Amino acid sequence: MVQEIGISIAFILIAYLLGSIPTGFLAGYGLKKIDIRDYGSGSTGATNVLRVLGSTVAAIVLLIDLVKGAIALGLVKLEILPLPSEQWRAWLIILTALAAIFGHSKSVWLGFSGGKSVATSLGTLLVMTPMIALAAVGIFAITLAISRMVSLGSITSAIGINLLMIILDKPLPYIIFAVLAAAYVIWRHRSNIERILAGTEPKIGQKVSNQS
Repeated sequence: MVQEIGISIAFILIAYLLGSIPTGFLAGYGLKKIDIRDYGSGSTGATNVLRVLGSTVAAIVLLIDLVKGAIALGLVKLEILPLPSEQWRAWLIILTALAAIFGHSKSVWLGFSGGKSVATSLGTLLVMTPMIALAAVGIFAITLAISRMVSLGSITSAIGINLLMIILDKPLPYIIFAVLAAAYVIWRHRSNIERILAGTEPKIGQKVSNQS
């Protein structure tokens, strides 16, 4: 049992470190020698990268942030190492997914700052339940097309994931993950929610003043 606990802790730590890779920060520093946290919304995520560095760089950052979440979860899903039971593995899947998501927004390499964890959350969800992940992308795309606000698309897709988990009768660990991940993503968007309610949230194509 001690060995299994040690393996589980190692998986969680690896997931956190993968999530912590500061893709947006590295893109800003590598391309323009800037700290992207000093620009736009102050986030290292793909949306702020889009505003500051352009669509091509943003697409690359988005893909890498998604992949690092998928890898973190895939290490557990692939059953590389034995665990006591499938129930143990199911809960470990949830913990590693949450660790990767937390790592993206609270990167140890950036003084525990980072992005808003949307892309990394999607990466973990793609491995966990691809159908719901694709449905979440659809919800995001429809919301974005109507509102032109990335933040609103992220929030509605987070809520939609919870509803789909329940409707499709997914396992309890997956539902708990959906609730916790959605709550965290929405909490990370609290300043965006304030601006949405005030009618000041930037839309795609608009410049954004420096704000946290």
